[in-house]
Amino acid sequence: METNDVTQRIRDGVREYYGRTLKGSSDLKTGACRCSTSPPKEIADVLPLIDEEILDRFYGCGSPIPSLLEGTTVLDLGCGTGRDVYIASKLVGPGGRVIGVDMTREQLDVAEAHVKSQTERFGYSEPNVEFRQGYIEDLKSAGIGDASVDVVISNCVINLSPRKDLVFQEIRRVLKDGGELYFSDVFADRRIPDEVYADPVLRGECLAGAMYVEDFRRLMERSGFQAVRYTTISDMPIGDPTIREALGDARFTSRTVRAFKLDDLEDECEDYGQSVIYDGGIPGHPDWFDLDEGHRFYTNHPKAVCGNTASMCSGTRYGKHLHARGDRSRHYGKFDRCDDEPRGGCCCR
Repeated sequence: METNDVTQRIRDGVREYYGRTLKGSSDLKTGACRCSTSPPKEIADVLPLIDEEILDRFYGCGSPIPSLLEGTTVLDLGCGTGRDVYIASKLVGPGGRVIGVDMTREQLDVAEAHVKSQTERFGYSEPNVEFRQGYIEDLKSAGIGDASVDVVISNCVINLSPRKDLVFQEIRRVLKDGGELYFSDVFADRRIPDEVYADPVLRGECLAGAMYVEDFRRLMERSGFQAVRYTTISDMPIGDPTIREALGDARFTSRTVRAFKLDDLEDECEDYGQSVIYDGGIPGHPDWFDLDEGHRFYTNHPKAVCGNTASMCSGTRYGKHLHARGDRSRHYGKFDRCDDEPRGGCCCR
């Protein structure tokens, strides 16, 4: 566990790197904090509406903005200059609300300077976004109340935190029951050595604080998030040979994570004879919808699922379109049909 002095030193280094050292995404030394994949169509359609200065100073490794956001309250952790906040602003509509939290004043100054222009560009009569300076480990100080948020997003920021345990505890606190955590970040295939962890440049490049995937799973379970799912996994380019040498044999991936605040999730896939059928109604997904890498639901085609997946569908906003059949009145043992998944991978790992 970090001491207060170490925590503050890490925070100061990150604030310096993103507030003063970097002037734009082109200044990054690696591809870790730079998204290299094409975003989904619903996000790609909004990007041309985002002011150029916001896009030029965007640092992220994914597109962690889920579907079905209209009318919801979204919280962006480490929002930076506000790219994802403004994308979510368009997707939640005038009846929704988006809050961006960041600790770096220079980043927030850019984000706040564009509130008026983005509100007008989206055709809203008043802003549906607000930005707050604060730490993602202490959202209460930023004025985020208990069970007040439908969706929490974050784009390549949680790796920068020196107290990830507090981050996930706070996320669970602010989410409503059935709420969703959907974030992209950098993960490692092993624990990062102390000398790498202490390097301010490697931390600023989103590598020194990368989470070892198994420690991340354990941390999420301790924080109350069972059955975490990955929606995308891709290799992470390093590029800079000096940084690659400093990292040794560690390998990094960019992953987008989906987790829900649900009390009935179990630590294994259990079989209750349930199934889910997708009605094709999620905007932009008329033929199928991917809950995660192991679950593609084809329109009007029933799919056998474990109890956790049934709860993720029926107990969340996705239940409007992903209709779960059956209940947990009878147990048939461990769910062992992962090999039937069309995209590969077991449903709960």
